[in-house]
Amino acid sequence: MSERKYFGTDGVRGKVGTFPITPDFALKLGWAAGKVLASQGSRKVLIGKDTRISGYMLESALEAGLAAAGLSAAFIGPMPTPAVAYLTRTFRAEAGVVISASHNPYDDNGIKFFSADGTKLPDEVEEAIEAMLEQPMDCVESAELGRASRIVDAAGRYIEFCKRTFPTHLSLSGYKIVVDCAHGATYLIAPNVMRELGAEVIEIGTKPNGLNINEHCGATDIKALQAKVLEVKADIGLAYDGDGDRIMMVDHLGNPVDGDQILFIIAREMLYSGKLSGGVVGTLMSNMRLELALKKLNIPFVRAKVGDRYVLEKMQENNWLLGGENSGHIIIADRNTTGDGIIASLAVLTAMVQHKLSLNELARDVQLFPQVLINVRFAGGANPLESEAVKSVAAEVEKRLAGTGRILLRKSGTEPLIRVMVECEDGELAQQCAEQIAEVVRAN
Repeated sequence: MSERKYFGTDGVRGKVGTFPITPDFALKLGWAAGKVLASQGSRKVLIGKDTRISGYMLESALEAGLAAAGLSAAFIGPMPTPAVAYLTRTFRAEAGVVISASHNPYDDNGIKFFSADGTKLPDEVEEAIEAMLEQPMDCVESAELGRASRIVDAAGRYIEFCKRTFPTHLSLSGYKIVVDCAHGATYLIAPNVMRELGAEVIEIGTKPNGLNINEHCGATDIKALQAKVLEVKADIGLAYDGDGDRIMMVDHLGNPVDGDQILFIIAREMLYSGKLSGGVVGTLMSNMRLELALKKLNIPFVRAKVGDRYVLEKMQENNWLLGGENSGHIIIADRNTTGDGIIASLAVLTAMVQHKLSLNELARDVQLFPQVLINVRFAGGANPLESEAVKSVAAEVEKRLAGTGRILLRKSGTEPLIRVMVECEDGELAQQCAEQIAEVVRAN
């Protein structure tokens, strides 16, 4: 795979108004994608977005670029990333575009593409789009220009799709659920899904104004959700991130339940119902306790690199149905083609209702080991992880943990940082070990 100039692991990302997240680049990107995709069948591309104010600017620019290449754009408005993946498939579109920077603040944004089957674009298609971006922009004949339209019932279609993943003989009647939508793309959809399945829903983070997405709310900051769950004596709290592909939960006592615990609950439920088909994919950051809990159930577990793209690759490689990250990206491949916060939360609610157990009881078998993460900045140049001193201290700490914990040292892909992670049963020991390694990394 050649080095990318514009596409990262999750589309094109950056600060709004700074290249490449500018209207002129979005115009050219729409055109380049259109030229590459125009050889296919329907000549229609779906465009969804989250609630950032910059979404208006970027969707218009993308639509103009697509039209110049002869493709028609169908706008679906604020819509979770997994909804765009689903609707792209169901409308037999050429591709889907999501304008979102996920869990980041409002002044960031990004543009990512889904292929016709609702998965991330293959590498060779992204590379072809990058090559086309280097060409001068042209325009098809007037009669061949694309048109723009709006799909008005997109939200309703996706709500029904989500509800179909919840068993028809079960109901959420009698459950009180706090839903935090991070003022993001799930703000209309998630509360309605839960209500239509019978729950009493208390909403927070459902008043987007273009600037408040992910601000002190949602999957990356659950303090407001914890407080609200305790205040209203809810059975469960659900927190989505800005584009709805992540989920974090809070039990009735206000305890956080993260992606590793959610993954375990879903894996165990799929095992009991005979739907697991293979094992579970986690990442290098997945808690050791998840691995041990799955082992007790004889469920195979493998680790992928950090990033839902790599989790999905490993799932496909093994022909497994379930994978996820501790950050709350959960992929259930027989339900959707990408991480889907709403569908993952319905899978956990299914287990709660089916067995008449609280979230606290369901998560009890995977009490997470304390994890200490220290980011160490380095000056660039030589990679500290290759130094003999760092290798030596890492070996020393592993010996000290003696199979009761683990360490992970990795170089950040986006900035000059070494991430030092230590986890073990004893939180104090984890802290000491992480600081010991970080000190040697700093010195090298």
